[in-house]
Amino acid sequence: MAEERLIKSNKRVKDHGEVFTPKQIVKLMLDQDELQDDLKSLTATFLEPAAGEGAFLTEVLRRKLLMAKRLSHSMTEYEQHALLALSSLYGIELLVDNTERLVMNMYHTFYHAYIAELQRYGEYENKATVSSAITIISANMVQGNALTGRNKDDQPIVFSEWRQLPEKRKAVWVQRTEYTFDAIINDGPSLDGQIKGHGVEELSLFELDDNRVEEVVPMSYAPLKITDVYKEKLIET
Repeated sequence: MAEERLIKSNKRVKDHGEVFTPKQIVKLMLDQDELQDDLKSLTATFLEPAAGEGAFLTEVLRRKLLMAKRLSHSMTEYEQHALLALSSLYGIELLVDNTERLVMNMYHTFYHAYIAELQRYGEYENKATVSSAITIISANMVQGNALTGRNKDDQPIVFSEWRQLPEKRKAVWVQRTEYTFDAIINDGPSLDGQIKGHGVEELSLFELDDNRVEEVVPMSYAPLKITDVYKEKLIET
């Protein structure tokens, strides 16, 4: 078995304080009793403000996908539940190469579970589901500095809310709206469930005062089935 890598270089440790958390420690931290209800919820949101390559977020996703499996009685249900679970996870990472690995690792975690379910049900891959997963991951895993709220181009970090709408013909519908990270932090979301000793937090994201939201919304998207969010249809203004 390959030895787990905890640092990439001494220079990165010196410049950025970069040290990765061992997988065993990640699992022990996520096994805390106070986190279990949220880990069993498909929609409870988690933010990792120093995500690295995704050690915490991929493990949270893996556990949520197990719950999606338990709640599903068909491949169609699993696809929708799995995408809901994916849409609840958010990450910010300062270093560009780590961000690229974060995105890749989240995708591989999702896709591995998805393929296993396809084999279990004897179904074929749904390209729309995979494309929607990529869209969600790309929107939710971002490069930037959580302390300043800005990315490497000095632009505001932007996250997407995937608000669940009433079902139509047993299909899960969502509406995507974008908010700056600064607005989410400063305009009143509640933060709870912080894991002691690490930066992972369970957030009730996007609980903003409706009278203030319009000032910080870059884009809003038309409601779509969650398996169709890859279409990214903007609302015309």
